[in-house]
Parts: sequence; C-alpha cells; structure tokens
Amino acid sequence: QVQLEESGGGLVQAGGSLRLSCAASGLTFPSRTMGWFRQAPGKERDFVAAITWSDITTYADSVKGRFTISRDAAKNTVHLQMSSLRPEDTAVYYCAATPQAYTSSNTYAARNYDYWGQGTQVTVSS
Repeated sequence: QVQLEESGGGLVQAGGSLRLSCAASGLTFPSRTMGWFRQAPGKERDFVAAITWSDITTYADSVKGRFTISRDAAKNTVHLQMSSLRPEDTAVYYCAATPQAYTSSNTYAARNYDYWGQGTQVTVSS
C-alpha cells in the first residue's frame, strides 16, 4: 500500500519559516514527479510546487522566491522549504506523487497525481 506521510507543519509568525517533508513508502516504482498542493478553508486545492524526475522545479507565482522544493530520490522524500511566510499561506498542505515522468507543464494539475498524503496544517499568524 502506497503511503505519503507529511511532517513539519505548525504555527509560525508572519515572516517566519517552516520546512515540510513528505516520505513515500510502499512504492514499487520511483515517484518520478512529486508535488505540494494546499487548500485553505472554503477554497479549492491549489498547486504550490513540484519537482520532476529530472529535478526541474515549478512553482505557483504566489510562492516564487519564497518556497523551495527539493527531493532525496534515494529516500523517496520531498521537502518544501517555506520562507517569508504570510498569513495567506495558511492552509492544509498536501504532498502528491506519481510514477509518471512528467515534463514541467504537467506538474500543475492535481488530477495528474496518483497518490496523496493526509495533509499537514500550516498556520501563519499576522
């Protein structure tokens, strides 16, 4: 059974930083594309960042320059370093993975991912 487990969420003041991690287990194939999405109360799940099998990274415009996605392929783990956090970054953050080796243009849509974590809450206070 494939499992994605997020960690690292919490409460932080505006301007602070958090590092999210997502560990994938139960995979019999490499997670060639991994990504992060977030969902605020009453809103749709939005793309945040992704990393492809060739380590190409993509970001939502709202987080460019503040968030960095990275991966440890050997451990099937992906990280999201979040800096200069804003109250509008408050959301539940979800890790997603797929064995598909997407190009960067395919990383933005939630429907392109096959596996999802349970989510971790990030709250940024003003």
